[in-house]
Amino acid sequence: MSKVVGVDDYVYKSAKELEALSVLILSAMGCDEETARFVAFHLVDASLKGVDSHGVMRLNQYVEQANEGYFLPMGRPQLKQNGQGAWLVDGQRGFGMPAMRLAVDTAVVQAKKQGISAVGVMNCGHTGRLGAFCEQGARASCLIILFGGGGRGVWRQVTPYGGAKAMLPTNPYAFGIPGGDNGPVIVDFATSVGAGGWVYAAKSAGGEVADGMIVDRDGNPSRDPDDYLQGGALLPAAGPKGYGLALIAELVGEAMLGPVTVDLHWILLAIDVERFRAPSEFHMRAEAILAELRACPPAPGFDQVEIPGERERAIERKRRSSGIPVPLNTWRAIENLGTTLGIH
Repeated sequence: MSKVVGVDDYVYKSAKELEALSVLILSAMGCDEETARFVAFHLVDASLKGVDSHGVMRLNQYVEQANEGYFLPMGRPQLKQNGQGAWLVDGQRGFGMPAMRLAVDTAVVQAKKQGISAVGVMNCGHTGRLGAFCEQGARASCLIILFGGGGRGVWRQVTPYGGAKAMLPTNPYAFGIPGGDNGPVIVDFATSVGAGGWVYAAKSAGGEVADGMIVDRDGNPSRDPDDYLQGGALLPAAGPKGYGLALIAELVGEAMLGPVTVDLHWILLAIDVERFRAPSEFHMRAEAILAELRACPPAPGFDQVEIPGERERAIERKRRSSGIPVPLNTWRAIENLGTTLGIH
């Protein structure tokens, strides 16, 4: 799953060790205990599932952003309704993970009452791995659709299709739906070839990104993360398709939800699946579909056809037993961060 290449030196850490250290770092940043524990759990969960771009590597970035005043680690999300009756979660400039959890809880409750619901999420920092929140909703028998944008004032990362300059954020989309025997099906992707976090992961690890992901400031293909960080850009996924999705998200994030104050604005839709089909019938038909796809003969270079969501859970099982691989350079940076914050 990794889009980082050229890294050979890793250390292996248990989830328990990484979570404990993450709680200490987040607490030293100013988070209250509940927020520190939830954000730490979320980061380690991403690392367990192989989504290292959104895992413990992010700790250094979060401390840097907090020190710059970009977001407020002590911020706690608040739920409200606007004058038109729309449900909104105001992140109070804090971490986005607690804000997104509150949004899913709210959306699911409303969907169970009326079949479908929508919640906007605003004024918060990085939300982490969106797939985690889609799985939260899917396990409550809801179809979850989640995407965000509007942050191009700060996050000009991706070229529009046919353009030579970074203009848009990565504007991610994520979907979750109850699945079959192995749990929900989760699809989570940036509208760029890869999430911006993979560039930072490569930089942190002393490696490179995969081919076809970034260009330098002159529009030349590159694998060097510094070329992106020094005025380059990510490319849109699937050309005009990724660009089109990013543009819709940008319009929703700003034109519909209002000027972005911190990271991105998000819209979360929840549909109660049980309004359409009994859970047992849905499960049976879903498993039949998924089993048929798993049975597809693999193409050259592949071992099997995988189901989104199941893949991450399989990686988690492996990493819980063998440990989470952390690039040595990244681990040293996290250790140095702890020392700087007075953690021993």
